[in-house]
Amino acid sequence: MRTWRAITLGGGMLACFVLAAIAPGPARADDAIQLKLSTWVPPAHPLQPALEAWAASLRDESGGTIQSTIFPAEQLGKAFDHYDMARDGIADFTYVNPGYQPGRFPIIAAGELPFLIANGRGGSEALDAWYRKYAEAEMKDVHFCLAFVHYPGTFHSRARLTLPADVKGLKVRPANATIGRLVTELGGNNVQASAPAARDLLERGVADAITFPSGSMILFGIDKVVKFHIDAPIYVTTFVWVMNKAKYEALTAAQKKAVDDHCTTEWAEKIAGPWSDFEQAGMAKLKAEAGHEVNPLTADQLAQWRAAAQPLRQAWADGAKQAGIDPDAAMAELRASLAKYGAGY
Repeated sequence: MRTWRAITLGGGMLACFVLAAIAPGPARADDAIQLKLSTWVPPAHPLQPALEAWAASLRDESGGTIQSTIFPAEQLGKAFDHYDMARDGIADFTYVNPGYQPGRFPIIAAGELPFLIANGRGGSEALDAWYRKYAEAEMKDVHFCLAFVHYPGTFHSRARLTLPADVKGLKVRPANATIGRLVTELGGNNVQASAPAARDLLERGVADAITFPSGSMILFGIDKVVKFHIDAPIYVTTFVWVMNKAKYEALTAAQKKAVDDHCTTEWAEKIAGPWSDFEQAGMAKLKAEAGHEVNPLTADQLAQWRAAAQPLRQAWADGAKQAGIDPDAAMAELRASLAKYGAGY
């Protein structure tokens, strides 16, 4: 489409023909794009400054053409909905816990297996590097950016809980689908809730226990209603940072490169690292709080937990096989990646 523009100079009229291309297509390099980045954690969460740094770096590399606004604390939608929010364009980038939707993402669920990933920094690098091979197929509705984990979490409860047998009969808010299966295997009952809603369940007695990383216990105020803690790294939760496909495809080549340069294993560690450090320091803070009982596990107790978690590996393998991959080969690849980044048990 062509438009004519008339420009008046002094007392005369100078006709100036200006050609403007007004057709849908990729954004021009000199056009600023405004991205909506959505998370469900509060602004005080360590992810907030990490994502702010990510967005600032993306802005700089794009020459200022990619601007971003972060919407924390479920402003744009509930935690459970964040994958579909990216798919549907409600937000341009979203922070997703794949384990909030049991069975939907069976491959990345490998990272949720207890006693597999030992730390948050190397664990994030290892998971991201491994999952890139599978992300395009498993998360085909979105543009995958990166994957990461938190520092290993544990059980926190309203009454003393130290052994797998203690879970029987308890109502537990699990961190993800894999831990939910563990709770069921141990005779407990799952109470589903996102992290922001977890305190309310425990405070009202709807749940008796929760699996959570220790620093976030304080951040979300759950330490006010739960007083018993197992001092042992048991599991991690996997997360992904994904983008709306149409928004990515509308970028210029230079803008796509800027995004690609910020969707790397290196950036997975940069985003997860401060959070991992925060969670790792959390147990010491719980120990320092009055009225809290922190219980380290003996070698025998730890062996019982490991044995209790063993059936989960076969359950994951069955789901991975149904998703069309070789579970033995995939697990061997993940273990090799964990060894490379110093994050395996």
